[in-house]
Amino acid sequence: MARRPRSTGENLTFGPQRLLSLLRSTVPPVHPAGLPFISVGLAVAVGGRLAGRRYRWLRRAGLLTAGACAGFFRHPPRVAPTRPGVVVAPADGLICVIDTAAPPAELGLGNAELPRISVFLSLLDAHVQRAPVSGEVVAVRHRPGRFGSADLAAASDDNERVSMQIRTADGADVVAVQIAGLLARRIVCDAHAGDKLSIGDTYGLIRFGSRLDTYLPAGAEVLVSVGQRAVGGETVLAEL
Repeated sequence: MARRPRSTGENLTFGPQRLLSLLRSTVPPVHPAGLPFISVGLAVAVGGRLAGRRYRWLRRAGLLTAGACAGFFRHPPRVAPTRPGVVVAPADGLICVIDTAAPPAELGLGNAELPRISVFLSLLDAHVQRAPVSGEVVAVRHRPGRFGSADLAAASDDNERVSMQIRTADGADVVAVQIAGLLARRIVCDAHAGDKLSIGDTYGLIRFGSRLDTYLPAGAEVLVSVGQRAVGGETVLAEL
């Protein structure tokens, strides 16, 4: 006797494992640096709950704070391009400047001007930073500075920053600079000299508004325009 084929309904079952997989693909994970902030919001919410109905506003404020921090510190998965010789955006945000400028002096790369692309991150953007190219971290340098608005041209020179120099397998140097903003008071950089990064790898985070400058080798072809939205780890900024 021939075996009956499975019904369409059997192929469309929606079990717990599938639901969990769907949630993981829809709701982005949170960067570990955001967990303390989320925990504080949840603790306030629990305290408001235990304090009674008169403190419902406190519970709501705690939940709102926790939710806002979870959104700010979200760490969405990204798929970097595989074709060789490309430079991807180191962060989500708005491309606000495309010009030429000398790289950060603390890296000791000289005064010759290089192509530079600046990405401004608003409070609504994901604030993790990703490696613009694959290669070895040659140097990481921190320079204290001001906390002016990150969307201003002067921010690249005046604000606090952490500069990272990456050398590709072909010997090209690309510099990614994390720049603090008006509300950003903490730059996190987990990369160190000697580390090997793959294009799109997460290496840091800036809290609450910031800017990312990418310095390219001379002769690189810029492929984006001012006003364009960049997706960190995916949008191709230039070709080497």
